Amino acid sequence: MRYDLVIFDNDGVLVDSEPLSNAILAGYLTELGHPTTYEDSLRDYMGGAMHRVHDTILERTGQRLPDDFDATFHARVFAAFERDLTAVGGVTDVLGKLTADGVPYCVASSGSHERIRVGHRKTGLDLWFTPDVVFSSQDVGRGKPAPDLFLHAAQRMGVAPDRCVVIEDSALGIQAARAAGMDVYAFTAMSGPGELPGANGYFDDMAQLPALVL
Repeated sequence: MRYDLVIFDNDGVLVDSEPLSNAILAGYLTELGHPTTYEDSLRDYMGGAMHRVHDTILERTGQRLPDDFDATFHARVFAAFERDLTAVGGVTDVLGKLTADGVPYCVASSGSHERIRVGHRKTGLDLWFTPDVVFSSQDVGRGKPAPDLFLHAAQRMGVAPDRCVVIEDSALGIQAARAAGMDVYAFTAMSGPGELPGANGYFDDMAQLPALVL
């Protein structure tokens, strides 16, 4: 099916940031007295906005994270991005194909606008994503799995939800896309199909994506 808008998640779909950021998150939470493994972080927080971390820790322990938690975490993540972040293999070929075929695309990420900018600048994806097609959970009241972010992106891009397709790599993102009334394809580079229920289809190589959306 040819769609009128392709909405990309950012972390893990456009930039290979999930291993970096989840290792840092797990380490920081453990440092603060909330033992968390890398696998725990992937399971509980991958695809979610920062408020999910705060809410989960408060619910489980009755303790609030420090006021400077977000600032400290992001400083560590951005430093790691500047050292080690790369674009997901083959993603620029996909963006080039969408552009050549005249199919609009945008990014809708649980990450902050600053996080998206830092990652795109480091990997060169800022050449493909101008500010007017970059949407963050900061723009809406609720992050994934709520549908608000994807609906906001569709509205700003002028496309009906049922004409959009979302490219995701997290269970929370898939839930959000389905709640928004959009088709969604799951990129399984980090998580298998069994961990990503509800998608319309699955792919593990970006070279396979154009055939699904064009």
